[in-house]
Amino acid sequence: MDVRDNWRVVLLAAFLVISSVALFAPGIGGSSGGDGAVVEEASAGPTNLQFGLELSGGTRIRAPVNGLTAENVDVSQGTTPATVERRVAGNLSGITASDVSVRLAAAQNQTTTVEVFSENVTEDEFGAALRQAGYDYETIRQGVTDETRSTIVRILRDKISKAGLSGGRVQQVTTANGEHFVVIEMPNTNRSEVEDLVTERGQVQVVATFPAQNQSGNGTQYRRVPLLSQGDFSSIGTAQESQGIGPNVPVVLKPQPAQNFSNAMQKFGFTTEGVSACNYRSNPQDPGYCLYTVVDGEVVYAASMGPDLARTFRQGKFVQDPGFVMGTTNLSEARELQIHLNAGSLPASLNMDQGTSYYLAPSLAEEFKLYSLITGLVAVLAVSAVVFLRYGDPKVAAPMLVTALSEVVILLGFAAAVKLPLDLSHIAGFIAVIGTGVDDLIIIADEVMSEGEVNSSRVFQSRFRKAFWVIGAAAATTIIAMSPLAVLSLGDLQGFAIVTILGVLIGVLVTRPAYGDILRSLLTDR
Repeated sequence: MDVRDNWRVVLLAAFLVISSVALFAPGIGGSSGGDGAVVEEASAGPTNLQFGLELSGGTRIRAPVNGLTAENVDVSQGTTPATVERRVAGNLSGITASDVSVRLAAAQNQTTTVEVFSENVTEDEFGAALRQAGYDYETIRQGVTDETRSTIVRILRDKISKAGLSGGRVQQVTTANGEHFVVIEMPNTNRSEVEDLVTERGQVQVVATFPAQNQSGNGTQYRRVPLLSQGDFSSIGTAQESQGIGPNVPVVLKPQPAQNFSNAMQKFGFTTEGVSACNYRSNPQDPGYCLYTVVDGEVVYAASMGPDLARTFRQGKFVQDPGFVMGTTNLSEARELQIHLNAGSLPASLNMDQGTSYYLAPSLAEEFKLYSLITGLVAVLAVSAVVFLRYGDPKVAAPMLVTALSEVVILLGFAAAVKLPLDLSHIAGFIAVIGTGVDDLIIIADEVMSEGEVNSSRVFQSRFRKAFWVIGAAAATTIIAMSPLAVLSLGDLQGFAIVTILGVLIGVLVTRPAYGDILRSLLTDR
Protein backbone atom coordinates (compact mmCIF):
# COMPACT_ATOMS: atom_id res chain seq x y z
CA MET A 1 0.00 0.00 0.00
CA ASP A 2 1.28 3.44 -0.95
CA VAL A 3 1.11 5.48 2.26
CA ARG A 4 1.02 8.78 0.35
CA ASP A 5 -2.10 7.74 -1.57
CA ASN A 6 -3.77 6.12 1.44
CA TRP A 7 -2.77 8.46 4.28
CA ARG A 8 -6.44 8.84 5.28
CA VAL A 9 -6.59 5.10 6.04
CA VAL A 10 -3.42 5.43 8.11
CA LEU A 11 -4.98 8.37 9.97
CA LEU A 12 -8.11 6.30 10.73
CA ALA A 13 -5.93 3.42 11.99
CA ALA A 14 -4.03 5.84 14.24
CA PHE A 15 -7.29 7.16 15.71
CA LEU A 16 -8.46 3.60 16.35
CA VAL A 17 -5.20 2.72 18.14
CA ILE A 18 -5.37 5.85 20.30
CA SER A 19 -9.03 5.18 21.10
CA SER A 20 -8.27 1.58 22.04
CA VAL A 21 -5.55 2.75 24.41
CA ALA A 22 -7.95 5.25 26.01
CA LEU A 23 -10.58 2.53 26.37
CA PHE A 24 -8.49 -0.30 27.78
CA ALA A 25 -5.13 0.98 29.06
CA PRO A 26 -4.96 1.06 32.89
CA GLY A 27 -4.91 4.50 34.47
CA ILE A 28 -6.60 6.38 31.62
CA GLY A 29 -10.03 6.45 33.30
CA GLY A 30 -10.77 6.97 36.98
CA SER A 31 -11.56 9.91 39.19
CA SER A 32 -10.93 13.42 38.03
CA GLY A 33 -8.30 15.73 39.38
CA GLY A 34 -8.53 18.25 42.13
CA ASP A 35 -9.95 21.16 40.15
CA GLY A 36 -13.45 20.30 41.36
CA ALA A 37 -15.04 20.71 37.93
CA VAL A 38 -16.73 17.34 37.67
CA VAL A 39 -15.75 14.17 39.50
CA GLU A 40 -16.47 11.06 37.49
CA GLU A 41 -17.06 7.51 38.57
CA ALA A 42 -14.07 5.20 38.56
CA SER A 43 -14.39 2.44 36.03
CA ALA A 44 -15.36 -0.91 37.52
CA GLY A 45 -15.36 -2.97 34.30
CA PRO A 46 -12.87 -4.07 31.68
CA THR A 47 -12.90 -0.63 30.02
CA ASN A 48 -12.14 2.87 31.23
CA LEU A 49 -15.64 4.08 30.38
CA GLN A 50 -17.44 6.08 33.04
CA PHE A 51 -21.20 5.79 33.58
CA GLY A 52 -23.58 8.44 34.78
CA LEU A 53 -26.65 8.18 36.95
CA GLU A 54 -28.89 6.38 34.46
CA LEU A 55 -26.39 3.60 33.84
CA SER A 56 -24.97 3.15 37.34
CA GLY A 57 -27.80 4.14 39.72
CA GLY A 58 -27.82 6.92 42.29
CA THR A 59 -29.63 10.13 43.23
CA ARG A 60 -30.73 13.12 41.18
CA ILE A 61 -31.87 16.39 42.76
CA ARG A 62 -33.39 19.26 40.82
CA ALA A 63 -34.29 22.35 42.83
CA PRO A 64 -34.45 26.15 42.59
CA VAL A 65 -32.44 28.43 44.86
CA ASN A 66 -34.09 30.11 47.83
CA GLY A 67 -34.02 33.87 47.53
CA LEU A 68 -35.44 37.16 46.30
CA THR A 69 -33.73 39.70 44.03
CA ALA A 70 -34.37 43.44 43.94
CA GLU A 71 -33.27 44.93 40.63
CA ASN A 72 -32.15 48.41 39.67
CA VAL A 73 -31.62 49.42 43.29
CA ASP A 74 -30.62 53.06 43.78
CA VAL A 75 -27.41 52.95 45.82
CA SER A 76 -25.43 56.17 46.06
CA GLN A 77 -21.83 56.24 44.86
CA GLY A 78 -19.25 55.50 47.51
CA THR A 79 -21.53 53.18 49.47
CA THR A 80 -19.92 49.81 50.04
CA PRO A 81 -21.82 46.52 49.57
CA ALA A 82 -21.15 45.62 53.22
CA THR A 83 -22.94 48.79 54.35
CA VAL A 84 -26.00 48.01 52.25
CA GLU A 85 -26.05 44.41 53.46
CA ARG A 86 -25.98 45.44 57.12
CA ARG A 87 -28.71 48.05 56.69
CA VAL A 88 -31.07 45.77 54.79
CA ALA A 89 -30.46 42.79 57.11
CA GLY A 90 -31.14 45.00 60.14
CA ASN A 91 -34.68 45.61 58.88
CA LEU A 92 -35.52 41.91 58.41
CA SER A 93 -36.34 39.53 61.23
CA GLY A 94 -34.00 36.55 61.54
CA ILE A 95 -31.70 37.75 58.76
CA THR A 96 -27.99 38.52 59.11
CA ALA A 97 -25.68 40.39 56.77
CA SER A 98 -24.42 37.05 55.40
CA ASP A 99 -27.96 36.39 54.11
CA VAL A 100 -27.88 39.52 51.95
CA SER A 101 -25.75 40.05 48.84
CA VAL A 102 -25.22 43.31 46.92
CA ARG A 103 -23.84 43.49 43.39
CA LEU A 104 -23.03 47.06 42.40
CA ALA A 105 -23.34 48.06 38.75
CA ALA A 106 -19.87 47.89 37.17
CA ALA A 107 -20.87 49.42 33.82
CA GLN A 108 -23.53 51.73 32.41
CA ASN A 109 -25.53 48.86 30.92
CA GLN A 110 -25.65 47.04 34.28
CA THR A 111 -27.89 47.60 37.29
CA THR A 112 -27.35 47.22 41.00
CA THR A 113 -29.05 44.19 42.54
CA VAL A 114 -29.72 43.24 46.15
CA GLU A 115 -30.46 39.61 47.04
CA VAL A 116 -31.79 38.11 50.25
CA PHE A 117 -31.30 34.39 50.71
CA SER A 118 -34.20 33.12 52.79
CA GLU A 119 -37.39 31.20 52.18
CA ASN A 120 -39.13 33.02 55.05
CA VAL A 121 -38.92 36.58 53.66
CA THR A 122 -41.79 37.78 51.45
CA GLU A 123 -41.49 40.27 48.61
CA ASP A 124 -43.39 42.88 50.63
CA GLU A 125 -41.09 42.46 53.62
CA PHE A 126 -38.02 42.71 51.42
CA GLY A 127 -39.33 45.84 49.71
CA ALA A 128 -40.14 47.45 53.06
CA ALA A 129 -36.64 46.65 54.35
CA LEU A 130 -35.06 48.31 51.31
CA ARG A 131 -37.20 51.44 51.69
CA GLN A 132 -36.47 51.67 55.42
CA ALA A 133 -32.76 51.47 54.63
CA GLY A 134 -33.19 54.35 52.16
CA TYR A 135 -32.84 52.44 48.89
CA ASP A 136 -35.36 52.73 46.07
CA TYR A 137 -35.76 49.84 43.65
CA GLU A 138 -37.51 49.02 40.41
CA THR A 139 -38.75 45.43 40.85
CA ILE A 140 -38.47 42.45 43.20
CA ARG A 141 -38.63 38.94 41.77
CA GLN A 142 -38.37 35.39 43.02
CA GLY A 143 -34.98 33.73 42.56
CA VAL A 144 -31.36 34.83 42.58
CA THR A 145 -28.91 36.21 40.02
CA ASP A 146 -26.91 34.19 37.50
CA GLU A 147 -23.74 35.00 39.42
CA THR A 148 -25.15 33.51 42.61
CA ARG A 149 -26.26 30.34 40.84
CA SER A 150 -22.82 29.97 39.26
CA THR A 151 -21.22 30.34 42.68
CA ILE A 152 -23.55 27.69 44.11
CA VAL A 153 -22.69 25.27 41.30
CA ARG A 154 -18.95 25.81 41.84
CA ILE A 155 -19.17 25.31 45.60
CA LEU A 156 -21.34 22.20 45.25
CA ARG A 157 -18.79 20.73 42.85
CA ASP A 158 -16.08 21.47 45.38
CA LYS A 159 -18.10 19.88 48.18
CA ILE A 160 -18.62 16.72 46.11
CA SER A 161 -14.92 16.64 45.27
CA LYS A 162 -13.81 17.14 48.87
CA ALA A 163 -16.30 14.54 50.09
CA GLY A 164 -14.73 11.93 47.82
CA LEU A 165 -18.07 11.06 46.23
CA SER A 166 -17.50 9.67 42.74
CA GLY A 167 -19.52 10.40 39.65
CA GLY A 168 -20.95 13.73 40.82
CA ARG A 169 -22.24 16.24 38.29
CA VAL A 170 -23.66 19.68 39.08
CA GLN A 171 -25.12 22.04 36.50
CA GLN A 172 -27.66 24.77 35.91
CA VAL A 173 -30.74 24.18 33.76
CA THR A 174 -33.30 26.65 32.47
CA THR A 175 -36.84 25.66 31.52
CA ALA A 176 -38.75 26.97 28.52
CA ASN A 177 -40.67 29.44 30.70
CA GLY A 178 -37.49 30.91 32.19
CA GLU A 179 -37.31 29.02 35.51
CA HIS A 180 -33.82 28.28 36.79
CA PHE A 181 -32.82 25.09 38.59
CA VAL A 182 -29.66 23.54 39.98
CA VAL A 183 -29.34 19.85 39.10
CA ILE A 184 -27.14 17.48 41.12
CA GLU A 185 -26.54 13.90 39.95
CA MET A 186 -24.67 11.49 42.19
CA PRO A 187 -24.15 7.90 40.97
CA ASN A 188 -23.96 5.14 43.59
CA THR A 189 -25.09 7.47 46.39
CA ASN A 190 -28.30 7.30 48.41
CA ARG A 191 -30.73 10.22 48.57
CA SER A 192 -30.25 11.21 52.21
CA GLU A 193 -26.47 11.46 51.82
CA VAL A 194 -26.78 13.76 48.82
CA GLU A 195 -29.49 15.93 50.39
CA ASP A 196 -27.44 16.37 53.56
CA LEU A 197 -24.45 17.48 51.51
CA VAL A 198 -26.03 19.83 48.99
CA THR A 199 -29.04 21.34 50.74
CA GLU A 200 -27.14 22.73 53.72
CA ARG A 201 -25.43 26.08 53.26
CA GLY A 202 -22.40 24.98 55.27
CA GLN A 203 -21.70 28.30 56.98
CA VAL A 204 -18.99 27.62 59.57
CA GLN A 205 -18.19 30.01 62.39
CA VAL A 206 -16.12 29.95 65.57
CA VAL A 207 -18.21 31.77 68.17
CA ALA A 208 -16.95 32.86 71.57
CA THR A 209 -19.52 32.48 74.37
CA PHE A 210 -18.69 33.99 77.74
CA PRO A 211 -20.32 35.72 80.74
CA ALA A 212 -21.16 39.38 80.18
CA GLN A 213 -19.34 41.85 82.43
CA ASN A 214 -22.49 43.71 83.43
CA GLN A 215 -24.72 41.14 85.12
CA SER A 216 -28.36 41.60 86.01
CA GLY A 217 -30.27 40.04 88.88
CA ASN A 218 -31.73 37.32 86.66
CA GLY A 219 -28.66 35.07 86.66
CA THR A 220 -25.60 35.01 84.48
CA GLN A 221 -26.03 36.72 81.12
CA TYR A 222 -23.94 35.49 78.23
CA ARG A 223 -22.52 37.14 75.14
CA ARG A 224 -21.98 35.32 71.85
CA VAL A 225 -19.42 36.94 69.55
CA PRO A 226 -18.61 35.40 66.12
CA LEU A 227 -14.84 35.47 65.69
CA LEU A 228 -13.89 33.33 62.69
CA SER A 229 -15.50 32.15 59.44
CA GLN A 230 -14.41 30.21 56.35
CA GLY A 231 -12.46 33.04 54.78
CA ASP A 232 -10.19 33.43 57.82
CA PHE A 233 -8.33 30.13 57.37
CA SER A 234 -5.16 29.85 55.29
CA SER A 235 -5.11 26.05 55.39
CA ILE A 236 -7.40 23.24 56.51
CA GLY A 237 -6.04 19.83 57.45
CA THR A 238 -7.57 16.39 57.13
CA ALA A 239 -10.22 15.22 59.59
CA GLN A 240 -8.58 13.00 62.19
CA GLU A 241 -9.09 11.45 65.59
CA SER A 242 -6.31 12.41 68.02
CA GLN A 243 -5.71 10.75 71.35
CA GLY A 244 -6.79 13.00 74.20
CA ILE A 245 -8.56 15.44 71.85
CA GLY A 246 -11.00 13.30 69.91
CA PRO A 247 -12.22 13.90 66.35
CA ASN A 248 -10.95 17.22 65.00
CA VAL A 249 -9.83 19.23 61.98
CA PRO A 250 -6.45 21.04 62.19
CA VAL A 251 -6.60 24.61 60.86
CA VAL A 252 -4.23 27.55 60.39
CA LEU A 253 -5.41 31.17 60.42
CA LYS A 254 -4.39 34.00 58.14
CA PRO A 255 -2.23 36.70 59.79
CA GLN A 256 -4.89 39.39 60.36
CA PRO A 257 -7.65 37.02 61.60
CA ALA A 258 -5.03 35.40 63.86
CA GLN A 259 -4.21 38.77 65.43
CA ASN A 260 -7.91 39.58 65.87
CA PHE A 261 -8.56 36.16 67.39
CA SER A 262 -5.66 36.55 69.82
CA ASN A 263 -6.86 39.99 70.91
CA ALA A 264 -10.42 38.74 71.41
CA MET A 265 -9.34 35.76 73.51
CA GLN A 266 -7.45 38.04 75.89
CA LYS A 267 -10.11 40.73 75.93
CA PHE A 268 -12.97 38.35 76.74
CA GLY A 269 -11.08 36.52 79.52
CA PHE A 270 -10.48 33.18 77.78
CA THR A 271 -6.77 33.26 78.66
CA THR A 272 -7.35 33.83 82.40
CA GLU A 273 -10.50 32.71 84.20
CA GLY A 274 -11.78 31.16 80.97
CA VAL A 275 -9.10 28.45 80.77
CA SER A 276 -10.71 24.98 80.86
CA ALA A 277 -13.99 26.60 81.90
CA CYS A 278 -16.49 25.33 79.32
CA ASN A 279 -19.43 23.44 80.86
CA TYR A 280 -21.58 23.18 77.73
CA ARG A 281 -21.99 19.40 77.85
CA SER A 282 -23.17 19.33 81.44
CA ASN A 283 -25.14 22.60 81.41
CA PRO A 284 -25.84 24.18 77.99
CA GLN A 285 -27.82 27.00 79.63
CA ASP A 286 -24.86 28.03 81.80
CA PRO A 287 -21.86 27.02 79.64
CA GLY A 288 -19.13 29.27 81.06
CA TYR A 289 -16.31 30.18 78.67
CA CYS A 290 -16.78 28.19 75.47
CA LEU A 291 -15.61 28.32 71.89
CA TYR A 292 -18.47 27.03 69.75
CA THR A 293 -18.05 25.46 66.32
CA VAL A 294 -21.27 26.56 64.63
CA VAL A 295 -22.49 25.15 61.29
CA ASP A 296 -25.56 26.79 59.75
CA GLY A 297 -26.45 28.33 63.11
CA GLU A 298 -26.27 25.03 64.99
CA VAL A 299 -23.64 24.34 67.63
CA VAL A 300 -21.89 21.12 66.64
CA TYR A 301 -19.13 21.29 69.22
CA ALA A 302 -18.14 23.33 72.28
CA ALA A 303 -14.54 23.46 73.47
CA SER A 304 -12.67 24.92 76.39
CA MET A 305 -9.59 27.06 76.04
CA GLY A 306 -6.63 24.76 76.69
CA PRO A 307 -3.87 25.92 79.06
CA ASP A 308 -1.12 25.58 76.46
CA LEU A 309 -3.06 27.53 73.83
CA ALA A 310 -3.98 30.19 76.38
CA ARG A 311 -0.29 30.60 77.22
CA THR A 312 0.57 31.27 73.56
CA PHE A 313 -2.09 34.00 73.49
CA ARG A 314 -0.73 35.66 76.63
CA GLN A 315 2.86 35.51 75.39
CA GLY A 316 1.93 36.82 71.92
CA LYS A 317 3.24 33.69 70.20
CA PHE A 318 -0.05 32.61 68.65
CA VAL A 319 0.23 35.08 65.74
CA GLN A 320 3.61 33.58 64.82
CA ASP A 321 2.15 30.05 64.65
CA PRO A 322 -1.65 30.51 64.35
CA GLY A 323 -2.64 26.85 64.25
CA PHE A 324 -5.17 24.98 66.38
CA VAL A 325 -7.75 22.19 66.06
CA MET A 326 -11.53 22.46 65.69
CA GLY A 327 -13.13 19.56 67.55
CA THR A 328 -16.32 17.64 66.77
CA THR A 329 -18.29 14.92 68.53
CA ASN A 330 -17.47 12.19 66.00
CA LEU A 331 -15.29 11.56 62.95
CA SER A 332 -18.23 11.86 60.54
CA GLU A 333 -18.90 15.41 61.74
CA ALA A 334 -15.19 16.17 61.46
CA ARG A 335 -15.18 15.10 57.81
CA GLU A 336 -18.29 17.19 57.12
CA LEU A 337 -16.66 20.17 58.85
CA GLN A 338 -13.56 19.72 56.70
CA ILE A 339 -15.73 19.70 53.55
CA HIS A 340 -17.48 22.94 54.53
CA LEU A 341 -14.22 24.66 55.44
CA ASN A 342 -12.51 23.66 52.19
CA ALA A 343 -15.40 24.29 49.80
CA GLY A 344 -16.85 27.37 51.50
CA SER A 345 -20.43 28.12 52.37
CA LEU A 346 -23.25 28.27 49.87
CA PRO A 347 -24.60 31.81 49.47
CA ALA A 348 -28.13 30.35 49.49
CA SER A 349 -29.80 27.01 50.11
CA LEU A 350 -31.78 24.93 47.62
CA ASN A 351 -35.56 24.93 47.91
CA MET A 352 -36.40 21.23 48.13
CA ASP A 353 -40.12 21.98 48.60
CA GLN A 354 -40.29 23.28 45.03
CA GLY A 355 -37.74 20.82 43.70
CA THR A 356 -37.72 17.15 42.87
CA SER A 357 -35.46 14.25 43.73
CA TYR A 358 -35.38 10.58 42.89
CA TYR A 359 -33.22 7.57 43.56
CA LEU A 360 -32.43 4.98 40.87
CA ALA A 361 -31.45 1.59 42.19
CA PRO A 362 -28.15 0.22 40.81
CA SER A 363 -29.90 -3.03 39.82
CA LEU A 364 -32.29 -1.12 37.58
CA ALA A 365 -29.40 0.89 36.12
CA GLU A 366 -27.66 -2.39 35.22
CA GLU A 367 -30.76 -3.35 33.26
CA PHE A 368 -30.62 -0.03 31.40
CA LYS A 369 -26.97 -0.73 30.58
CA LEU A 370 -27.85 -4.19 29.24
CA TYR A 371 -30.77 -2.86 27.19
CA SER A 372 -28.56 -0.10 25.78
CA LEU A 373 -26.03 -2.71 24.62
CA ILE A 374 -28.79 -4.83 23.07
CA THR A 375 -30.23 -1.77 21.30
CA GLY A 376 -26.81 -0.90 19.87
CA LEU A 377 -26.26 -4.46 18.63
CA VAL A 378 -29.72 -4.54 17.03
CA ALA A 379 -28.98 -1.26 15.26
CA VAL A 380 -25.68 -2.61 13.92
CA LEU A 381 -27.26 -5.88 12.74
CA ALA A 382 -30.15 -4.05 11.08
CA VAL A 383 -27.81 -1.70 9.26
CA SER A 384 -25.61 -4.65 8.22
CA ALA A 385 -28.56 -6.52 6.76
CA VAL A 386 -29.80 -3.52 4.79
CA VAL A 387 -26.35 -2.73 3.41
CA PHE A 388 -25.68 -6.28 2.23
CA LEU A 389 -29.15 -6.53 0.68
CA ARG A 390 -28.58 -3.21 -1.07
CA TYR A 391 -25.19 -3.99 -2.62
CA GLY A 392 -24.62 -7.73 -2.40
CA ASP A 393 -20.91 -7.10 -2.86
CA PRO A 394 -18.76 -7.65 0.25
CA LYS A 395 -16.04 -5.40 -1.20
CA VAL A 396 -18.45 -2.44 -0.87
CA ALA A 397 -20.54 -3.39 2.15
CA ALA A 398 -17.92 -4.81 4.54
CA PRO A 399 -15.65 -1.69 4.56
CA MET A 400 -18.76 0.42 4.95
CA LEU A 401 -19.78 -1.34 8.17
CA VAL A 402 -16.24 -1.42 9.55
CA THR A 403 -15.82 2.29 8.88
CA ALA A 404 -19.17 3.16 10.48
CA LEU A 405 -18.33 1.16 13.61
CA SER A 406 -14.93 2.85 13.72
CA GLU A 407 -16.72 6.13 14.44
CA VAL A 408 -18.34 4.58 17.51
CA VAL A 409 -15.00 3.20 18.73
CA ILE A 410 -13.36 6.61 18.34
CA LEU A 411 -16.23 8.29 20.19
CA LEU A 412 -16.01 5.76 23.02
CA GLY A 413 -12.27 6.35 23.23
CA PHE A 414 -12.88 10.09 23.44
CA ALA A 415 -15.45 9.56 26.19
CA ALA A 416 -12.99 7.41 28.16
CA ALA A 417 -10.16 9.92 27.69
CA VAL A 418 -12.16 12.92 28.93
CA LYS A 419 -13.96 10.82 31.58
CA LEU A 420 -17.40 11.64 30.22
CA PRO A 421 -20.08 9.92 32.34
CA LEU A 422 -22.22 8.12 29.77
CA ASP A 423 -25.98 8.13 30.17
CA LEU A 424 -28.94 7.19 27.99
CA SER A 425 -28.77 10.44 26.01
CA HIS A 426 -25.20 9.64 24.96
CA ILE A 427 -26.21 6.11 23.97
CA ALA A 428 -28.95 7.61 21.78
CA GLY A 429 -26.29 9.83 20.22
CA PHE A 430 -24.10 6.80 19.42
CA ILE A 431 -27.02 5.08 17.70
CA ALA A 432 -27.75 8.25 15.72
CA VAL A 433 -24.08 8.42 14.69
CA ILE A 434 -24.27 4.85 13.33
CA GLY A 435 -27.33 5.74 11.27
CA THR A 436 -26.04 9.05 9.87
CA GLY A 437 -22.60 7.52 9.23
CA VAL A 438 -23.96 4.66 7.15
CA ASP A 439 -26.23 7.12 5.28
CA ASP A 440 -23.19 9.11 4.21
CA LEU A 441 -21.25 6.01 3.23
CA ILE A 442 -24.18 4.82 1.10
CA ILE A 443 -24.18 8.20 -0.65
CA ILE A 444 -20.48 7.75 -1.43
CA ALA A 445 -20.94 4.19 -2.72
CA ASP A 446 -23.99 5.07 -4.85
CA GLU A 447 -22.31 8.12 -6.38
CA VAL A 448 -19.14 6.20 -7.20
CA MET A 449 -20.97 3.20 -8.72
CA SER A 450 -24.00 4.94 -10.25
CA GLU A 451 -22.45 5.58 -13.65
CA GLY A 452 -21.13 2.11 -14.23
CA GLU A 453 -17.74 0.55 -13.65
CA VAL A 454 -14.94 2.68 -12.24
CA ASN A 455 -12.09 2.55 -14.75
CA SER A 456 -9.40 4.59 -13.01
CA SER A 457 -8.48 6.42 -9.83
CA ARG A 458 -9.07 9.75 -11.56
CA VAL A 459 -12.67 8.81 -12.37
CA PHE A 460 -13.15 7.54 -8.85
CA GLN A 461 -11.82 10.77 -7.32
CA SER A 462 -14.12 12.88 -9.51
CA ARG A 463 -17.20 10.94 -8.41
CA PHE A 464 -16.03 10.84 -4.79
CA ARG A 465 -15.69 14.64 -4.67
CA LYS A 466 -19.29 15.04 -5.83
CA ALA A 467 -20.49 12.72 -3.06
CA PHE A 468 -18.30 14.41 -0.48
CA TRP A 469 -19.83 17.81 -1.23
CA VAL A 470 -23.25 16.31 -0.53
CA ILE A 471 -22.30 14.72 2.78
CA GLY A 472 -20.32 17.83 3.77
CA ALA A 473 -23.41 19.98 3.29
CA ALA A 474 -25.51 17.47 5.25
CA ALA A 475 -22.93 17.47 8.06
CA ALA A 476 -22.95 21.27 8.22
CA THR A 477 -26.74 21.25 8.45
CA THR A 478 -26.67 18.69 11.28
CA ILE A 479 -24.06 20.66 13.23
CA ILE A 480 -26.00 23.91 12.86
CA ALA A 481 -29.24 22.24 13.93
CA MET A 482 -27.65 20.57 16.97
CA SER A 483 -25.53 23.51 18.13
CA PRO A 484 -28.28 25.24 20.17
CA LEU A 485 -28.99 21.98 22.01
CA ALA A 486 -25.29 21.51 22.72
CA VAL A 487 -24.85 25.04 24.08
CA LEU A 488 -28.05 25.52 26.06
CA SER A 489 -28.52 23.84 29.44
CA LEU A 490 -31.34 21.53 28.38
CA GLY A 491 -30.42 18.45 30.38
CA ASP A 492 -30.30 15.17 28.47
CA LEU A 493 -30.72 16.87 25.08
CA GLN A 494 -27.32 18.47 25.56
CA GLY A 495 -25.54 15.11 25.85
CA PHE A 496 -27.33 13.78 22.75
CA ALA A 497 -26.39 16.86 20.73
CA ILE A 498 -22.72 16.83 21.79
CA VAL A 499 -22.22 13.17 20.84
CA THR A 500 -24.01 13.66 17.52
CA ILE A 501 -21.89 16.71 16.61
CA LEU A 502 -18.65 14.93 17.55
CA GLY A 503 -19.70 11.90 15.51
CA VAL A 504 -20.44 14.05 12.45
CA LEU A 505 -17.08 15.84 12.74
CA ILE A 506 -15.16 12.57 13.09
CA GLY A 507 -17.05 11.18 10.11
CA VAL A 508 -16.38 14.11 7.79
CA LEU A 509 -12.77 14.64 8.83
CA VAL A 510 -11.58 11.03 9.35
CA THR A 511 -13.83 8.08 8.52
CA ARG A 512 -15.57 9.19 5.27
CA PRO A 513 -12.28 10.09 3.53
CA ALA A 514 -10.75 6.82 4.77
CA TYR A 515 -13.67 4.84 3.34
CA GLY A 516 -13.11 6.61 0.02
CA ASP A 517 -9.47 5.44 -0.05
CA ILE A 518 -10.50 1.88 0.87
CA LEU A 519 -13.19 1.80 -1.82
CA ARG A 520 -10.79 3.19 -4.42
CA SER A 521 -8.24 0.50 -3.65
CA LEU A 522 -10.86 -2.23 -3.98
CA LEU A 523 -12.62 -0.98 -7.12
CA THR A 524 -9.78 0.39 -9.25
CA ASP A 525 -6.69 -1.18 -10.70
CA ARG A 526 -4.85 1.99 -11.62
